[in-house]
Formats: sequence, C-alpha cells, structure tokens
Amino acid sequence: MTSTMQTEKARAATWFEDLRNQIVSAFEELEENHDVGPLSDKPAGRFEVTQTKRHSDDGEDAGGGLMSVMRGGRVFEKVGVNISTVYGALGERAQQAMAARKGIEGMSEDPRFWAAGISLVAHMQNPHCPAVHMNTRMFWTPHAWWFGGGSDLNPCLEYDEDTTHFHATQKSYLDPHGAEHYPALKAWADEYFYIPHRGRARGVGGIFMDDRCTGDWDADFAMTQDIGRAFLPAFVPLIEKRRIQNWDEADKDTQLVHRGLYAEYNLVYDRGTKFGLETGHDANAVLMSLPPMAKWT
Repeated sequence: MTSTMQTEKARAATWFEDLRNQIVSAFEELEENHDVGPLSDKPAGRFEVTQTKRHSDDGEDAGGGLMSVMRGGRVFEKVGVNISTVYGALGERAQQAMAARKGIEGMSEDPRFWAAGISLVAHMQNPHCPAVHMNTRMFWTPHAWWFGGGSDLNPCLEYDEDTTHFHATQKSYLDPHGAEHYPALKAWADEYFYIPHRGRARGVGGIFMDDRCTGDWDADFAMTQDIGRAFLPAFVPLIEKRRIQNWDEADKDTQLVHRGLYAEYNLVYDRGTKFGLETGHDANAVLMSLPPMAKWT
C-alpha cells in the first residue's frame, strides 16, 4: 500500500468522525430546544456512546468504532450515529460476492480489505416527523478502492413540501460536482430502496451512490463529503417544523406499520447489514438501524 493511500484513508476516517460529531451535537440541540409541543416535558435525550469491535476469525485486531445511540428522547424515539474503521481479510463468501458484483479479480489471492464510514438511522417520537437514513463510506482492497453514500427520507405521514425540501437540498450540494449527479443518484436510490415483496419503496427516496471511483481520489472524496454535508440542512428543518404538531393513536399506528417496512428492508435486502454481519462487525452496531417498536397488520 502506498504512503499516499495511507494518508487518504486517514483523511477519510477522520472526516467521518468529524461529521459524526456535528450530527450528534445538532441532534442533542434539537432535544434541548424542544420546549413546546408533544413530549416537551420529558427530559432531553442524550447519546450513549459505546466502543465497538470487529471480531476476526484469527483473533487479531480488526478495528472497530463508536456506536452512539439515543433512546426515548423528546424528539427521537431511537437514533443511532455509528462510525467504524475496520480491516482484515474478507471471508470466502464476501470475496465471491464482491468479485461477482464489482468484477474484481484476484480477491482470493489477496483478500485484505479496509473500510471506514458513518451510518445513521433516526426513528422519531412524533409520527409527523420523518424517519431518516444516511451513510457515507470508503472501501479499499489491494485491487480497487471506492466511495459510497447517500440519504433517504422515510415519512409515515407524507408532506410534499418536506419531500421537495429534502431532495432540493441534496441537489444543491451535488450540482457543483456536475449537474448529472443528482438525477442519477436519485434514480439509484429509487431502485435501491425498493421493497420487491411489497411492490413499493420504503420511503420518498433521496440519493444513493456506490462504487464511486473515477481515479481522482480527491474529487470523489469531495463529492462524498458533500453528500454528508447535505444531511443536516436537508433533515433538521423538517424536524424543527413537525416536532410541535400533535398526533393521535391513529397516527402512531400508521407510524408503527410503516416501521415494519423499514425493518423488512434492512433485514432482507440491505447490503450494509449483510456485509456487517458477514464480516464479523459488532451485531448491535450493525442492527442499530432497526426501530424500537414496529407493527405488522
């Protein structure tokens, strides 16, 4: 591995940690400032932070990260903001899956990998507040490197103006990198977050990117950073607006049923969930995305 790539990997991991810190701070501020409306008399929620470890087959150090979870807050019923930097050797099934999906040759001869990223899922107390997912990541093998990332909005009670704001914000951060990116990444998200057995998407979409490797590491990293930077301005204004709205039992029931869609997707289709469990990362961190309560009709 070149010294340049070592430096680039360190830059990526540091930036994911910086983004994590910004988001955790913003979410705790939302909790503190929720002094009117439903549940405003509850204590403000705080993140509990736990170190995570990847378990390698040979018992060697394989990296880990931080799992930051808030439960039962005023605004957030459950939200996790995880970062990790993991490394080691890919198992045979992971090698085969990666070689098949990405067309990478030589995986069995040198199965080393390194991966770093941030992953966030928020499930809200108020059914008028949309759930949301975001992640950005970098992956390296001796054969190739690439970036991925995106965010998508998952309201149970949809508001057209909220969907418009979420998408418009993401577009504004992507456009400086080329006007072609937003429509391509939006279409990718529409396809990726589709639930075939339900015949519908799990939410109102967003953007999704994987396998980003143009050969210009700095340019690809800059675009990945802007996907991450777009998250707070895309999401927080929606919560500031909706968190004060009252809801009833019918609204809560709609939310719980919609969460069932989210759980089904993440357990059956999500590649990140499968990869995390397949490569031995902390199962609690991998399954952080699951809602605290859900309902099936």
